[in-house]
Amino acid sequence: MNSIANRFIRANARCRQRAYQRWHQSKRKQQILRSQIGFSDRSVSRPPACIGCNNYHGHAYGLQKAHRVALICAIHPYGWQKALPCPDWKADADDISHQLQPIESFL
Repeated sequence: MNSIANRFIRANARCRQRAYQRWHQSKRKQQILRSQIGFSDRSVSRPPACIGCNNYHGHAYGLQKAHRVALICAIHPYGWQKALPCPDWKADADDISHQLQPIESFL
């Protein structure tokens, strides 16, 4: 009885391994096709008002794709909806680092 169970375990492991190899091969083919067509970079889904903002979060939460909710930022969960600039916009540390002057210039 034990040898039969071992056979099934090995057969299931081989099936999982083949399924993973097929999935991985399809993903490689998709990436190659995207790069050949010119879609190697995925489009940016960040709202224009949130570009360069430190408060931007941008992760979607939910188990099913149809029911996921995107959390844009903690202050405006669905993003800034008005045409005016966001009043809570705060520059990223990366964006202001090039604006900082060396200490010697102040001395």
